[in-house]
Amino acid sequence: MATFVQSAGFPILLPLLLFFPSSINSNTATNPISASFANKPEAPTLSTLTFLYVGFGALLTGDNLMYSYGLLYLPVSTYSLLCATQLAFNALFSFFLNSQKLSPFVLNSVTLLTASASLLAVNADSENPAGISRRKYVIGFLCTLGASATYSLYLSLVQLSFEKVIRKETFSAVLKMQIYPSFVATCGCVVGLFASTEWESLEDEMRGYKEGKVSYLMTLIWTAITWQISSVGLLGLIFEVSSLFSNVISTLALPLVPILAVVFLHDKMNGVKVMAMLLAIWGFLSYIYQHYLDDAKSKTVLTNENEVTGAQ
Repeated sequence: MATFVQSAGFPILLPLLLFFPSSINSNTATNPISASFANKPEAPTLSTLTFLYVGFGALLTGDNLMYSYGLLYLPVSTYSLLCATQLAFNALFSFFLNSQKLSPFVLNSVTLLTASASLLAVNADSENPAGISRRKYVIGFLCTLGASATYSLYLSLVQLSFEKVIRKETFSAVLKMQIYPSFVATCGCVVGLFASTEWESLEDEMRGYKEGKVSYLMTLIWTAITWQISSVGLLGLIFEVSSLFSNVISTLALPLVPILAVVFLHDKMNGVKVMAMLLAIWGFLSYIYQHYLDDAKSKTVLTNENEVTGAQ
């Protein structure tokens, strides 16, 4: 069910397709991804799009399932710090798939985030979450790392698809990239829900929810809705900037989550976890600084080009 709600909210996006036509915008000058396919107007075939959406849907199903197992078996603080490794994975995938340069600051971020995850792995010997065995802790740890890597691969592949396959600079293209894979992922979750016979315990789970049935349903509904809003925003950032920048924004608050988990969820925060959090924050700031330098450089280049154009 936790996996299901991550994709099941896609119907709320369907009305938006009526308000955002598939016409071509005129922002290729400021949109690096759009500019890369501005001169390639030919539309992809239906079979190509079907293969693309089904593939992304299957990838999302596995990714969401791994995230769910990670959150089930790990403390929230440990889980969030491991999720920060998305940046490291995304840097590598962007280098190979999206021709993203690995600057010293990005490499520094990758190193620090890797060290942070390694410290958490060592900390597994001393950390004993209530009711969670050592075996389940390891499963949660590996699932969260696997989910971070898979999600980063997904973002890079989406950027590559916008550049090489979709080749449309419209918001409807972003919506379709969210709606159709989410539909496939939701179908996969429904099959899993019945194949695992978990659906038989849903009514008991609802009755046993301490806040009541209404709160249980509202939690599921609003989780599904907010997940779709967040996903569309991330895909829009991929479309407008890059998968790397989208991942930076998506992990913006992760280094702060361990502190909130200690305050509100009473998670344990030992010395190793504090060091891992500081390394994650350092790595994140290093990543942000590189994006600041890239943005400043692009603005300088654009200003120089405008000055040359104006002089002519």
